[in-house]
Amino acid sequence: MEDLLKQLMGKKIDVTCGTNASFRGDVIDVKSGVLYLRDEDDKVAYVAIDKIAVVYEITDQPARPGFIV
Repeated sequence: MEDLLKQLMGKKIDVTCGTNASFRGDVIDVKSGVLYLRDEDDKVAYVAIDKIAVVYEITDQPARPGFIV
């Protein structure tokens, strides 16, 4: 898992730990069993890698203003 997370450095991901805890942010570092995620408010979350169940890579779709028909 640590090698996978290192490949995602600089990318935005969703991380799910168990059934209730999920985090979204940019991967800024992975070391010593800890994932460092920076959110949109520039706060850093420190996630224990051994607790991660699922990782999703986020692709930001551009928002289109107006009505969708």
